[in-house]
Amino acid sequence: MAGRIQQEIRQTKPIRLLEEGAALNIMRTADVLMQRISDVLKPHALSPTQYNVLRILRGAGREGRSCKEIGDRLVARDPDITRLMDRLEKRGLVRRERSTEDRRIVTHSLTEDGLELVGRLDQPIERSNREAMGHVAPARLRKLIAILEEIRIPS
Repeated sequence: MAGRIQQEIRQTKPIRLLEEGAALNIMRTADVLMQRISDVLKPHALSPTQYNVLRILRGAGREGRSCKEIGDRLVARDPDITRLMDRLEKRGLVRRERSTEDRRIVTHSLTEDGLELVGRLDQPIERSNREAMGHVAPARLRKLIAILEEIRIPS
């Protein structure tokens, strides 16, 4: 089962399992896509996870989200949401508000600067995704999405 992935990762031994070949291709593709997004975000001193948090909070509106809710919605898990939120707050992109009913609950929401930044990044991120996948027919992209969703179904 020789393929392009073997050339890309310079593997000389054959990939024994079809599932392993598929997993390696998914991981390699995810890395390529993540690097493209990182390149767009780098001038703004944001990581892809920080950008994901800003998008989550934009969707939450004034209501905001707790750390747990944000963590549950992240595309890629981050074990230290609190520190990530600290960095975004220090930059003035996120504000924290402690609940008056339950002091243990802290809600995070975007500041005006955070909202403005995530809005400015919409077009460059969309452009990057189009450049990466625009050459693939829409029907094939829909099929790819369906396959990836099927893979994520717990067995």
